[in-house]
Amino acid sequence: MGVPVPGCVLLGLVLLLALGLDKAAEGCSCHPAHPQQHFCYSDVVIRAKISGEKIVSPSNTSSPYMKMVQYEIKLIKMFKGFDKVKDIQYVYTPLYSSLCGVKLDSNNKIQYLLSGHIRRDGKVSIGLCDFTEPWDNLSLTQKKNLNYRYQMGCDCKIAPCYTVPCSTTTDNECLWTDWVLDNSLSGEQARQHACIKRTDGSCGWYQGGPPPEKDLLDLSDP
Repeated sequence: MGVPVPGCVLLGLVLLLALGLDKAAEGCSCHPAHPQQHFCYSDVVIRAKISGEKIVSPSNTSSPYMKMVQYEIKLIKMFKGFDKVKDIQYVYTPLYSSLCGVKLDSNNKIQYLLSGHIRRDGKVSIGLCDFTEPWDNLSLTQKKNLNYRYQMGCDCKIAPCYTVPCSTTTDNECLWTDWVLDNSLSGEQARQHACIKRTDGSCGWYQGGPPPEKDLLDLSDP
């Protein structure tokens, strides 16, 4: 899944379309993002079950395109957002996938990882451009990284590599090479690594084990 990132311009979208990487749903286009980027860009990241859903619409409009799906959730754990919300009972998504609405199973059986943003009215919004995955689809490392490693790396930058040659441009950057190595955006680095800042201020890939000391991985070239 992707997330809109600062600096996303027409050229980037053309590249995504050419590579077939955009999360396309008749008009919904998302910039590909590493799970850590999803975490860092989101206001809220939670683990939850969906216990119900209904369609709601703003009182000041009759447009069908303004309709939202209100998902009632059972919050299991909050990984991010403590400083913004105390409790979450509902999350909202556009009714139509063309507007980046996401469809979730509301039978209260599947646990999800949900990342989203807090709207001006205080409601939590989720969509196709957020990191929305069944909990069981996550790797064990991703689940652990949600607790603190992703947060530790939010000052780092993750630069995707789509074609070779490619390289980092700054010391606080990690090169994301899943596409060129695995032909997938859900490869080894997405599922098993976090981009963590070292004591000298530079950033590098880190994989599992105890808190990072000397076992950061340098993958500056694909």
